[in-house]
Amino acid sequence: MGRVPKPPATSEAQLKRQLSWLGEHWEWTMRTLVKERHGMTALDVGCGPGLVMERFSAFLKVTGMDIDPEMVRQVREKGMEAVLGDAQDLPFEDDSFDIVYCAFTMLWLPDRQRAMKEMARVARQCVVCLAEPDYGRRSCWPPEVSQLDEALVKSLRSEGADPFTGRDLDRLMQKAGLQVDHGVYEGNWTGPRLKEEAEAEWEALSRAVKGFVDDERLARTKKAWDAALANGTLLLINPVYHAIGWKR
Repeated sequence: MGRVPKPPATSEAQLKRQLSWLGEHWEWTMRTLVKERHGMTALDVGCGPGLVMERFSAFLKVTGMDIDPEMVRQVREKGMEAVLGDAQDLPFEDDSFDIVYCAFTMLWLPDRQRAMKEMARVARQCVVCLAEPDYGRRSCWPPEVSQLDEALVKSLRSEGADPFTGRDLDRLMQKAGLQVDHGVYEGNWTGPRLKEEAEAEWEALSRAVKGFVDDERLARTKKAWDAALANGTLLLINPVYHAIGWKR
């Protein structure tokens, strides 16, 4: 299989935001899988600059893999192991790692089923998809904000992503021969957390839909966003799915 183009780079600031939302859940999941066993190995597929690897390296021997040479370089500069490779054609022998995991990676892959089969092939114990979003199940208020959802989906598709990957994890894992436990993070921000995240979230959303909505509509939406934030009615629910696929 030919090497696929690398997906658009996610900024390190955005990666850190994702880790701040879900990092504790991810660490609990991985520690539960490891339990008291020492020397367990893991592969981080689509490791980026290694932020998740750093979180897990205290209790797992983690190898990172990314299609972007710059990401591999950054991981190695932090003193961790990383290799260049394609998630759809992993450069490892069968059963090379106890656990193979990824986070916000599957949505960017042209052939997600092939990638899932590859992860299952090189895993001895299980495959863990820590987080994959489903933008088709977002719920937002006020209406001006929810009306940007269609543009957001179009934007992601234009970059090569599947915005609905989260809902497909169970099927992908089952077709790869795995026994699946799956669930969803509600992704509902309220109270102080919403106020903390609102500015960065608006910046990410407005940047994503730029070119798919005109400036006038975006300005109206921002006005409605600010008013809803001020009066406490701003609602953002972004469901993110997770799954563990066990080798049979």
